[in-house]
Amino acid sequence: MTEFLKATFKVNYLGFALDVDLKLPASGITVVFGPSGSGKTTLLRCLAGLEKSGTMEIAGEIWQNENIYIPVNQRAIGMVFQDSRLFPHLNVRDNLLYGYKRKPVDSRRLHLEEVMHVLALKNLMVRGIEKLSGGEKQRVALGRALLTSPKLLLMDEPLAALDAQRKTEIIPFIRKIEKELSIPIIYVTHSMSEVLQLVDTMVILKEGKVVKWGPVGKVFADIQLRNAIGDQHSGAVLDTTVLEHDTEFGITRLDFMGQELSVPLQSIPQGKSLRVHIHSKDVSLATQPPDGLTSVLNILKTKVKKIGENVGYSVDIELDAGRPLLATITRKSLSNLNLQVGQPIYAFIKAIRMIHDSERI
Repeated sequence: MTEFLKATFKVNYLGFALDVDLKLPASGITVVFGPSGSGKTTLLRCLAGLEKSGTMEIAGEIWQNENIYIPVNQRAIGMVFQDSRLFPHLNVRDNLLYGYKRKPVDSRRLHLEEVMHVLALKNLMVRGIEKLSGGEKQRVALGRALLTSPKLLLMDEPLAALDAQRKTEIIPFIRKIEKELSIPIIYVTHSMSEVLQLVDTMVILKEGKVVKWGPVGKVFADIQLRNAIGDQHSGAVLDTTVLEHDTEFGITRLDFMGQELSVPLQSIPQGKSLRVHIHSKDVSLATQPPDGLTSVLNILKTKVKKIGENVGYSVDIELDAGRPLLATITRKSLSNLNLQVGQPIYAFIKAIRMIHDSERI
């Protein structure tokens, strides 16, 4: 049975109004995405229990409603912030065990050896905090939060203060936490790169309200969210499975909903997952498959699901390929094709960006 995190909040905090009603999977990684001032951190405050108004329930357990309020210090929540907030006078081991020692023995679900393994901390245990890199500090902060045995992990832009190399180091560990320890994560960011690499479910906030939420692929391909996603990332996020490697031609073949995609040769075993991103401008459309040979390797059978606003030079077309796909074509092409909702259409994919399994564990 699918379990959910349900939350409703209507609060004013420092002059900012937040009004949300969410029902999210109590598993996987959910990103809260939006511009500065949209309410991301305020929502995390509410989920943490810092605002007493509203309701919250996770996996059937009520934490907050009109009759019940579980205080912040009694909620099984771990929190990780932009800065690691480690205790400088304690070494790595003592930082990790700070919350663990204060947890009742019978409620300790995670233990030091397990967290050390997941976050690769064994060689850091006796180091002082001042001798750690930024990425190492965040791994220790993650470990400290995990050793409180949380039922929910809240992360407020945890990579914002790190450079690109340190971010690359940390991202696999965040995914590993969710997969190996089965702890749901609510992750706040304004980085689309982090969204693509990490996220299962996406919540878009604007001016304190939820604009859209759902599986990341569905949100990315929604033509009404073009401005929220940004032109650079507009398109489809697809989770595929590696079918085989063709070393003669340097190609890896992927299964996507029973159809096949070809990408440059990848060092990923057969049967493993590979997330890809297809920009809407890299998709062209045709009413018929090619009559003869074509240089385009990737052609998907789809149906027209939605046609965007027909103004200006181009128009967005939302397609159904078993999962949402997005194409941006000219208005002239739309007229020539005479597209209608529900019409079968072939999507010619000119470029695919790989978001490697090594980045997603």
